[in-house]
Amino acid sequence: MLLSTPYVDHAPAAEETLLRCRELVRPALRTAVDRLHPWPRRVVSYSFGWVAADGSERAAPGSGGGTGQGVRPALAVLAAEAVGGACGSAVPGAVAVELVHASTLVHDDVADRGEQRRGRPAAWKEFGTGPAVLSGDALLALAVDVVSRVGGERSAQAVRLVSGALAGLVHGRSEEALFGSRPWAGPDAVRPAEYREAALRRTGTLLGCAAALGALLAGGSAGSVEAFGTAGRRLGLALQLAREVAGIWGPPATGRRPDHGSLLRGARTMPVVAAAALDQGVAGRLEKLLGGGEPLTRARAAYAAQLVEEAGGREFAVCEARRALESARDALDGLALAGPAAEEIDALAEFVVERRLRDCEDAGAVRMRVL
Repeated sequence: MLLSTPYVDHAPAAEETLLRCRELVRPALRTAVDRLHPWPRRVVSYSFGWVAADGSERAAPGSGGGTGQGVRPALAVLAAEAVGGACGSAVPGAVAVELVHASTLVHDDVADRGEQRRGRPAAWKEFGTGPAVLSGDALLALAVDVVSRVGGERSAQAVRLVSGALAGLVHGRSEEALFGSRPWAGPDAVRPAEYREAALRRTGTLLGCAAALGALLAGGSAGSVEAFGTAGRRLGLALQLAREVAGIWGPPATGRRPDHGSLLRGARTMPVVAAAALDQGVAGRLEKLLGGGEPLTRARAAYAAQLVEEAGGREFAVCEARRALESARDALDGLALAGPAAEEIDALAEFVVERRLRDCEDAGAVRMRVL
């Protein structure tokens, strides 16, 4: 059972694991993207941060020419090693999941009219809506193609895992899109359990797919593949909830005060949903602040954050994130894992969730609240 206290700084070990796995997967990822038609390939390479909009080899600021934090490929690689396989066996699965993830980012920016991604204009802003949508579609097709090339029975199983993940992503995204039309209070209001399930599908699906693919392609048993898929989904939920807490109370890239970024965007996140469920009076005030469709001023966003915190939304989301993290660990308890991979998974899981929570957590213990 993973305990949130006492806190151990897993950053050095986790960052070393992320770097090792990124370096293993990156060449295969770029090789796969190189198979695309030149037009979507340029948009895709830009979306990954590898090139500038004009196609020149200039990486996005802060990207290091990489693929983001790399939790998904790391999970695939570590799952392969944990079931006794070679790390390289997981690479096709890791590449496929990264391609799917990149597709969701491109498509989400189009759907949400998000103008910035990784510190520069989103793909649709640089290349147009049509090319961005086409490039996102190309990424999905390429992801399926990558795992189909593995060969043998496991290739067919891998394709099913990827297709199942795509279905889960669409389901979760659809549910979240509909939440915006739901009332803030009353019997038809979005409940935390509903939000939790949508987040599990939206974010947990890809991490679960990555972990399951790693175990599968390394020759793991059916039981280990299922266990790693469950652990990955639960870790994805924990990571999503931790991000949502940080999106309201976490420190911005510059400055010392929280920037309440998700509230400024009007996002209905778990802290907000939980606060509305815990306090009907707060639900009405949040509806006036966040439900009008107009951008908030920073002062009004700060007031909304205060309302959410006072109603218990922050505490609830933090506890849900830590509960999901513990549950992810529990999913692997019955497996005999090989080598140091188990410790690396532990360190990685704690690092990616706890660092966000610790960055924005007030002094004092967080009470457990269950709806």
